[in-house]
Amino acid sequence: MDAERLKQLPLFADLPPKQIERLAQWTDEVDLPAGKHLIEQGAFPHEFFVLTEGSAEVLHDGQHLADLGPGDFFGEIALVEHHRRTASVVASTPVRVAVMFSREFEAMERELPEVAERIREAMLERRREHIEKTGEEP
Repeated sequence: MDAERLKQLPLFADLPPKQIERLAQWTDEVDLPAGKHLIEQGAFPHEFFVLTEGSAEVLHDGQHLADLGPGDFFGEIALVEHHRRTASVVASTPVRVAVMFSREFEAMERELPEVAERIREAMLERRREHIEKTGEEP
């Protein structure tokens, strides 16, 4: 993925150039059609996604939880916690996503712990919001 495009994403915007370059080496950018199931609840994790264009919806047990737009990311919970996917994400419109596969995600956690910590903090915040909204663990 192009480092300049990666730097435009809020999650990575203030990282030093060397870290952005390293992240770009680990990341691919893919265009996908509306209706594409990006991740499936209950599946084993293989990727981490950042939405760069378009929108998607998050579903848990078929119930709408949230809408995602450019800059939002997903797929991290199962990768960080080594569990199956806790929700499904479906493209609402044609989307472009930055994708990092599990091996590269693990390398990022080791080599760029500050980025991994940002992702972990966002994950914990989402979990709190989900519990407040539904009364149950995701």
